[in-house]
Amino acid sequence: MSLRTGKRARGLWFFALLFAITVAIAVPLVPAHADLRVDITRGQVEPMPVAVSDLYGENEEAADLGKKISQVVARNLERSGLFRPIDPRAYIQRPEAMLSGPRFADWRQINAQALVTGRVQTVAGDRLEVEFRLWDVFAEQYMVGLRLGSVTTQWRRIAHKMTDEIYKRLTGEVGYFDTRIVYIAETGPLDKRIKRLAIMDQDGENLRFLSDGRQLVLTPRFSPTAQEITYLSYDDGIPRVYLRKVDSGQQEVLGNFPGMTFAPRFSPDGNSVILTYAADGNSDIFEMNLLSHKVRQLTNNGAIDTAPSYSPDGKFVVFESDRGGSQQIYVMERQGSEPRRISFGKGRYGTPVWSPRGDLIAFTKSYRGRFSIGVIKPDGSGERILSQDYLVEGPTWAPNGRVLMFFRQSERNPDSAELVTVDITGHHERILFTTTAASDPAWSPLIP
Repeated sequence: MSLRTGKRARGLWFFALLFAITVAIAVPLVPAHADLRVDITRGQVEPMPVAVSDLYGENEEAADLGKKISQVVARNLERSGLFRPIDPRAYIQRPEAMLSGPRFADWRQINAQALVTGRVQTVAGDRLEVEFRLWDVFAEQYMVGLRLGSVTTQWRRIAHKMTDEIYKRLTGEVGYFDTRIVYIAETGPLDKRIKRLAIMDQDGENLRFLSDGRQLVLTPRFSPTAQEITYLSYDDGIPRVYLRKVDSGQQEVLGNFPGMTFAPRFSPDGNSVILTYAADGNSDIFEMNLLSHKVRQLTNNGAIDTAPSYSPDGKFVVFESDRGGSQQIYVMERQGSEPRRISFGKGRYGTPVWSPRGDLIAFTKSYRGRFSIGVIKPDGSGERILSQDYLVEGPTWAPNGRVLMFFRQSERNPDSAELVTVDITGHHERILFTTTAASDPAWSPLIP
């Protein structure tokens, strides 16, 4: 379908509800022969210079939205570490002049390799339509474009969806910008710490607290739909695993276990939760079917087995255990059979998390008083350390398996934890701003 206007097409663009965005078109206007790409397989790369022009708006409201959308897109691209947005003050051609197409010579003059242009229109007071195009400046070719429609209040989601499409076209990998982060917001002194469930967009915006801090909460994890989370809460002093719907706040306790349960995580299909159950000084791994509420035990020995995580195909589980005498990482089949150790380096290994791509497992490692975030292949080969510090813990994957987030505490200021992202190559480390100290992050899938 070509980019076109008209009442019928416009009606299709705007069936999006308050929290949904319709992608109406993702088809090139002309054949795109350009092969402008960032080579992300080489680790540290020189960021690609990108110009993100303000989206043109015919009135003041639309122009303001166009500017804000472009700024969010530019910041998203910059935080990836793969792109270098050019200062808009260097731009020669203005947004209104690009309605008939870019003057590529103007953009080559400021060394832009890729160019983003577009326009914004407001409709019926509370809705907007956004159209954008990505261009290869040196080849003078159109690469990709979208039309997006939503209510005006969701303009940030449009910016994130634009970034996802740009990132995908220029890297060959799926983007991760239209996502959210759930984490533990921490305030107060260390001996009287208040911990609340918090949720925000992946860039730190649209912060919302999901709990009031009266109960201690830990280890939140998203469902595959991004609409539910499971987490640990100390209600009446007893640790229990809860299931909560993000938007409605409806929640329930998972399972009627007489002891404490913790370390929950969803299965890839969202129909089960795997967790740790501790009783009589021992902890084992259990799986609960959310449809039937049936529970089955996966491990049964005198060791401490905990922190389970499914493989993306749901066939295997990675977990940590001290069954060999020290805290190490093991992989077993989903039903609990054939456990095998995969970590053999110096130190203690924990909090394993399987990559959405299935090729790597992230972990936390402790050795000689220092902590590390690393990755290892499921067969135990290829261990690499991505980040080290006084205390780094809690790795979580972006949905494309390209970026990890974790939390870090410094020796200079141990009562202030921060969220950090790093590329799987170990480069492009970035701090994600939060209004309070932050720990236990979990990255959502792409929002439906």
